[in-house]
Amino acid sequence: MDLATGVVRPTRFVVAVDCGPVSNPDGLRNQIEGGILQGTSRALLEEVTWDKTCITSVDWVSYKTFYLDYEMPSVETVIVNSQSGPALGAGELSITVTPAAIGNAIFDATAARLRAVPSTPERVMAALNPAQDSR
Repeated sequence: MDLATGVVRPTRFVVAVDCGPVSNPDGLRNQIEGGILQGTSRALLEEVTWDKTCITSVDWVSYKTFYLDYEMPSVETVIVNSQSGPALGAGELSITVTPAAIGNAIFDATAARLRAVPSTPERVMAALNPAQDSR
């Protein structure tokens, strides 16, 4: 995290997954890594915007998401291959926890708690300098 600009750039994730018996560990790792990337994009960039009459983020220019050249953080996936229960889904597991993990990392690094996503540089700087927040 760059405290001068408010830019947040995750470099490493560790995810433990317990979704019951795992028949394809490589496929599960791919699901988790893809979810981390999508969750990171949601946490740092993606936002639906609107004006008084309609949604204004209607295409890939106005709705921000990671570009294809985004440098993926390292992801360590710990698979708990539990054989005692049923197979459970793991499709969106990592997407949902990633924004919270990033928010907690920002809090851990700065003691500033962001209450809305995405954690844009502007929102990070406003949280770091609440007296300068214009809202």
